Amino acid sequence: MFRTLAARLAAPVSVCASLALVATGCGSGGSSGGGDGDWAPEKPIEMVAPAATGGGWDTLARTSSRVLEQNNLVDQPIQVVNKPGGGGAVGWAYVAGAPEPTRLFVTSPPITLVPLTSQSAQDHDDFTPISRLMTEYMVFAVPADSPLKSMDDLVDKLKDDPSSLSVAGGSAPGSMDHVAFAGAMNKAGIDPRKLKYVPYDGGGEALTQAIGGHVDAAVTGASEAAGLVESGDLRALAVSAPEPTDTLPEVPTLRDEGIDYTYDVWRGVMGPGDMTDAQVAYYEKAFKKMVEQEDWKNEAKKLGWETSYMDSAEFGSFLDESSKDAEDLLGEIGLKGQG
Repeated sequence: MFRTLAARLAAPVSVCASLALVATGCGSGGSSGGGDGDWAPEKPIEMVAPAATGGGWDTLARTSSRVLEQNNLVDQPIQVVNKPGGGGAVGWAYVAGAPEPTRLFVTSPPITLVPLTSQSAQDHDDFTPISRLMTEYMVFAVPADSPLKSMDDLVDKLKDDPSSLSVAGGSAPGSMDHVAFAGAMNKAGIDPRKLKYVPYDGGGEALTQAIGGHVDAAVTGASEAAGLVESGDLRALAVSAPEPTDTLPEVPTLRDEGIDYTYDVWRGVMGPGDMTDAQVAYYEKAFKKMVEQEDWKNEAKKLGWETSYMDSAEFGSFLDESSKDAEDLLGEIGLKGQG
C-alpha cells in the first residue's frame, strides 16, 4: 500500500550508541578528527539558503539567524546567502566546494530526493548533520480567480487529462514539492508520470507564477502560502496534514477531500563534511537553545512550524533512513532517475 515518506519515518529514530559518533551523525557526512577542546567561530557565519528569497529554505535561514543573534547564542553575526538552482544542488556545491566551519546550510527532503534523480553531485553523506529543527505541511493552491474551486475540481480535471494543468513547485523534478503533488495524485488514481510539473527556485517564485496566471496551480509549504491565502491572492484547496493546521485552519486536508495521503516537510541545518567534533558541538548547542527561546516559539507558531528537534546523531540516523525510503518512494511513483 502506498504511503508517504513521512508516514514511513514516523517511528522513533534510534540514537547511535557510541559517544564518538554523536558529532559525526552516525556516519552521515560527519565530522573528522580534531574534536578536542572548545571551538568558536572567528569570522561571520554564512547561513546558506539553497533557493531564492521568499521560500521555505530562505524563511528558515532568516528566522533561525535572527533568533540566534537576538539571543546571543552565537559569537559572530550571521549572513544569509541565497544560492538558488538545481533544487538545492547549486547551494550544496557551494558549501562542498569551499568547506569552512562557518558555512552552514538549511536543508529538507530534497537533500535525499534530488541526488536520486541524478541532479546533484552531492548527497547527504557529503555533509555533516547539525540539527533537525521543525516540520510543516504542504498546501495545494490556485489563483484566486481560478475556475478550480476545490480539490475535487483539480482531481477531476487531471483524471480527464493528467497533463491538462501546469502545477508549479519550488523544488526540482523528483524532489519535495513534486513528490508531494505526484504522491497525492497517484493516490487519487492519476498516473503521476503524466503530470505537468513546473519547477522553480523556491516556493516564493512558484507562488508568484501562480498568482500571475503563468501556471494553473502550485504546491509548496503551507507557511509560504499562508499570507497570500489570507490576502486573497490565492485559494488553498487542501493541505497534506493528517488534520487541519493552525496555519490554514479553514483549509481541508487531502483526507477530507477523499485522498488518503499525507506528506510532511522536515527542515534542519547541515555543514561541510569535514567538521570537527568541537565545531559540531558548538552549533548543536546553539540550535538546541534556539528552539527553546520564546521568540522562536512565537515565530514557529505564526509560520505553522512544529518544532521537532534532533541532535547531530539522531539527525544523521534519520537522514540515512530518509535516503533509503526516498529511493523506494520515487520508484513507486515512477520518478526515480527522472530529471
